This record gives sequence, C-alpha cells and structure tokens, in this order.
Amino acid sequence: MKKLLIAAVIGALSSTMMLAATDAAAQTSTTAKKETPKKPAPKHRIIKRKPNPAKEAKVDAIPEGSEHWSCAEGMQFDLKGDMARDQIVTVHWANKNYNLPRQTTTTGADRFHDAATGLDLVVIPTKAMLFSDKDSSRLADECKTVAMQQGAMAPTQANALNRNAAPAAGASAASGQ
Repeated sequence: MKKLLIAAVIGALSSTMMLAATDAAAQTSTTAKKETPKKPAPKHRIIKRKPNPAKEAKVDAIPEGSEHWSCAEGMQFDLKGDMARDQIVTVHWANKNYNLPRQTTTTGADRFHDAATGLDLVVIPTKAMLFSDKDSSRLADECKTVAMQQGAMAPTQANALNRNAAPAAGASAASGQ
C-alpha cells in the first residue's frame, strides 16, 4: 500500500508540475507580447505655406473697351478691337489676354489665329467660334454679342465691305433709271 500511495503522490506532483510549466509558458508568451511596446503613430506636421505669387495662376484684366461675347454652354469671352479693320485683336479667354493676328481666308470669314498659343477665333456673319490648336478642340461655339442676339450680323470685315458697297450699288441703280 505504501507503494500505491507513493505512486499516487508522484503522479499528482508530476501533473501539477506539468500544469505549472504550461501556465508559466503561457504567461511568458503573453508578457512577451505586452513587453513589446507599439510604436506611436507618427505625428504629421502640417506646415502652412505662404502663397507664392510666381506659382499662382496669372489673371489678366479684361481689356478696357472690349465687347462681351456669350456662347453656348455658358462659355464667354471678351474681344477688344475692330474686326472690320484691325490686324490684331485681343481676346480675353480663361482669365488671360491673347493677341490674335488676322489670317487671310478665302471663305469670307474673319479668322484670328496665334500659332504660339494655339488660340483660333473664327467669325462668320451669324456666330463666332473659338478653337484650340493644341488639342484640336472647340473651346466655345455659338458665340454672339448682344446686338447679334437681337438679329444683327457679326461685325466682320466681309460684312463691313458689303455695307459700304450696298449704298454705292443703290446709287448707281438709281442714276440708271
């Protein structure tokens, strides 16, 4: 019976020691996790920079004495110059002024085009159109002045020539009767 009692005590001690070893191992792994501190999130500094006028978009003033043209889809531009006689007109488009020299055409339309900027203004008697050569797009269409919206023709060179020629033709027809 002594042998049985000794065997039971040894068995109880060995199982207790195994549980203690397992608990110690578990505690070691959890404390190891707790001991490794997490890195704090980096603090991002927000720096407010002063505006740099050289990098900001240049905004040109609308030329004084220019005529306003309203276009389809809410587009608009201002034009300074006499299309009937000036060789260069100034177009104020997208907050910039563009000096566009006259181009000769065979169609009777007035065309003002600047190859350096790619801006191209074509005016026919009933409307004006603004194009960009850089990406081959139509920037504005169906552009008209207030007078054109009320039925007048565009102030083009061809229309000015026709107006000046009309009285002379009428006078010669009157003298021929």
